[in-house]
Amino acid sequence: MTTRRFEFIEGTSRKFWEVSISGNNVTVRYGRLGTNGQSQTKSFTSPAAAAQHSDKQINAKLAKGYRELAAV
Repeated sequence: MTTRRFEFIEGTSRKFWEVSISGNNVTVRYGRLGTNGQSQTKSFTSPAAAAQHSDKQINAKLAKGYRELAAV
């Protein structure tokens, strides 16, 4: 499973967003920093479709000002 984490800190806003791909499933977890947040999982017809959806979501977050954290 591949997990990528992004954070947005600006003014009083302190949020995180994570995306994980496991086979045909994409799971996102998001919320305020310091909390467990919420998670949602979507299933796709193929791993390629899941990866494409994930890439689209990542690009949208980067456009909004989220910054990716280095992998640990």
